[in-house]
Amino acid sequence: MTVIMSRLSPRLPPRSPVLLVPARMASTRLPGKPLADIHGLPMIVHVMKRAEEARLGPVVVACSEPEVAEAVKKAGGNAILTPPDLPSGSDRIHMALQVFDPEGQHDAIINVQGDVPTVHPETIRAVHDLLQNPEVDVSTAIAPITTQEERDNPAVVKAVVELAPGAKAGRALYFSRNLVPANEGPYWHHIGIYGYRREALARFVSLPPAELEKREKLEQIRVLANGMRLDAAVVSEVPLGVDTPADLEKARSLL
Repeated sequence: MTVIMSRLSPRLPPRSPVLLVPARMASTRLPGKPLADIHGLPMIVHVMKRAEEARLGPVVVACSEPEVAEAVKKAGGNAILTPPDLPSGSDRIHMALQVFDPEGQHDAIINVQGDVPTVHPETIRAVHDLLQNPEVDVSTAIAPITTQEERDNPAVVKAVVELAPGAKAGRALYFSRNLVPANEGPYWHHIGIYGYRREALARFVSLPPAELEKREKLEQIRVLANGMRLDAAVVSEVPLGVDTPADLEKARSLL
């Protein structure tokens, strides 16, 4: 009897990134925030420009309102309209990806949140670079927690990451709004920018929310609960997330 051994093709690093920026007007604490003015430009345009400055690939805003798409196009950007009732930004970028790239030419998807106008392009690049490891399905970023206010604030998501001493990246094990792990730090502030292999994004949005995801209200836990590998890059600073009028004023001062 002849036995034929099949050999799986090696998993290769992604070669062609696309940066997708989800945006929607229906923010509870700051309604209409994608169009909030920051020195004469809508906030979403500032985020788009930071993504373009990363110089990784095309940048596309995935939005649910025509007025956001119009503002992006007026600034020379690409925008794709998606249904307003999608459950998350991940679902929004996945749908926009099918419209922008139906042939699947882009195999690395970088999700840059639409409310981080001060994000540094190097942070975006660090998230992308982790996908060059063939073992990594999803990537993100973390920065050191440096103040007691950060430690105690439940709005600051803490990442539990296995990091060797001096390492600049490691495997994420859990995320929580509480301070974890036990004992002394370092503790890590999670930055909500993600890189996905294309197949990992498709799998992620097809899965139901995990039980711990629902308890923590953190969708990245779905990645871990379903056995996908999520690595985190250490960066030096946390970009300002604009959620309130006070945040908006701070963004105006920083920019």
